[in-house]
Amino acid sequence: MDNLSRSLHSFLVRIGISPTSITPQMEHYVEHLLYLLPPEEEEAVTHYYGLFGCERRSLKEIAHELDVAQEEAMERIDNCIRKLAVTPEWQMLQQTINKK
Repeated sequence: MDNLSRSLHSFLVRIGISPTSITPQMEHYVEHLLYLLPPEEEEAVTHYYGLFGCERRSLKEIAHELDVAQEEAMERIDNCIRKLAVTPEWQMLQQTINKK
């Protein structure tokens, strides 16, 4: 995982574990960031990290929902994170996070 992806991954892990660590406005921005993904991938990422009050699901459960092997499900999630990490939307969100 490259540095851009790693920073987004770390942020998503943090808000999945502690959703109150970000403001409602920041949560809104994250929702819009995830809307850049196709619905199936958005749902997989949301459940993998346990975002927005969704219960965190295991990779096995996500793979079953996607009808793929666990390795492919993880690869798809990693690819989603990479896609999002290079967007201007994440770059602006990251700048906002770093200012705090």
